[in-house]
Amino acid sequence: MLKLYIANKNYSSWSMRPWVMLRQAGIDFEEVYVRFDSFDAGSQFKTRIQSVNPVGKVPVLLHDALAIWDTLAIAEYVAEQFPEKNLWPSERTARARARSVCAEMHSGFGGLRSACPMNIEAHLPDIGALALRDKPAVRADLARICNLWSDLLQAHGGPLLFGAFSVADAFFAPVVMRLKTYALPVPAEVQAYMDRVCALPGVKAWVSDALAEKDFVDFEEPFRIAP
Repeated sequence: MLKLYIANKNYSSWSMRPWVMLRQAGIDFEEVYVRFDSFDAGSQFKTRIQSVNPVGKVPVLLHDALAIWDTLAIAEYVAEQFPEKNLWPSERTARARARSVCAEMHSGFGGLRSACPMNIEAHLPDIGALALRDKPAVRADLARICNLWSDLLQAHGGPLLFGAFSVADAFFAPVVMRLKTYALPVPAEVQAYMDRVCALPGVKAWVSDALAEKDFVDFEEPFRIAP
């Protein structure tokens, strides 16, 4: 069976992507949870993850003796192993575009990532408003996300970015969480897409687990103090 190493569901956007992809596609896997305690060398988190991934980061997918890390590599491997799940669009042009937008998500949107880290349990509209006011990179990232999603929804007719659920929706699910937490303003069609993503069983399961953690990790909380 597949094993997926992840960290805190409330905070770990990278963990969320392959977990949602697997769960939403109905692919059996064993979850291996490794709590964030520190990112320092020698921390329990680093020690545990480096035993399966020399980079020392989550997520990591284990299949028998094979370890796959990095979300794009995991997505491609799972899609190859389970072609019947149609994790990438079947049409060549759509498939190429889906890979392109996933790669853009993978390497881009640094302004949004930095100013608005994923924190599913929190509600931080004031922080979101300040980020929009003071950080041009956040404004640019939000505009790009809204335009990208709108274009894809119009091109493929919805309800998700490429019609049916795909890797692209799993990759952007943490962005949906950020936009919700920080109450960033979006057009109606983008909000409707976000609502549909939040209603996906795989996303609902992740969010439910995140809310149940009740684990306040100080270094993941730049905007709040411990209760």
